Amino acid sequence: MTTAWNDFNDAKPTSNLIPKGTIVKVRLTIRPGGFDDPAQGWTGGYAKRGTTGSVYLDAEYTVLEGPYAKRKIWSMIGLYSANGPNWANMGRNLVRGILNSARGLSDKDNSPEAQAARRISGLADLNGLVFVARIDIGTDANGDEKNDIRQAVTRDHKDYAAAMGGNAAPAAHAAPTYAPAPPQPVAPQAAPAPTAGIRPTWAQ
Repeated sequence: MTTAWNDFNDAKPTSNLIPKGTIVKVRLTIRPGGFDDPAQGWTGGYAKRGTTGSVYLDAEYTVLEGPYAKRKIWSMIGLYSANGPNWANMGRNLVRGILNSARGLSDKDNSPEAQAARRISGLADLNGLVFVARIDIGTDANGDEKNDIRQAVTRDHKDYAAAMGGNAAPAAHAAPTYAPAPPQPVAPQAAPAPTAGIRPTWAQ
C-alpha cells in the first residue's frame, strides 16, 4: 500500500540502539577525569569526581568486530558514592568481570594464578583492555534510552570463544602475556677509534 507523501503518521520510528543481550568484543578506553586519591589507589588522573561527590571511571567502549563494529558506548564504572557502597560494589563486580574476560579466566577459578590476574597495579591497567561484553540498555540524564555495558562475558559462556575470535585470551594457567618482563639494560658501545690524521666528529 502506498502512503500519502505528505502524511507521516504511519512512518515507523527507528532505533540506533544495539539490541539488548548482544554479545560483542570491545576495547575499554578510560577518559581521564583528573581526580586522584592515592589512599584509594586512584592515581594517574583516570578517576572523575561528579558534582554530587561520587567518583567513577568515564568509560568508552568501542565495538571491534561484527555488524556493530566501530560503534561506541559510553558508561560509568562506579568507584564511590556518598549514598552507600552499592554503586562501588557494582563497579568492582564489573571490573572483576572485565579482567576475567580480558585475561581468559573462569569466574569460578580461584587458583593463585587467577587471583593474581585479577589484581591491578593502578587504574591505568584497565585502559585499553579488550574483552567480551553483553550489551544492555539504560537511560541517559534526559531519560532517553541508551546502550550500556554492565556485564562482561567470561570464557565460561558458550559465545566467548567465537566473540574473541583469533584474539582469544589464554587460560589463566598458561604463561601470562599481560605481565611483560622488565626491559633488559643495553650495554653501552665503545666509541669507534678515530682514523689517523682525521679529527673525529664526536670529539668536539
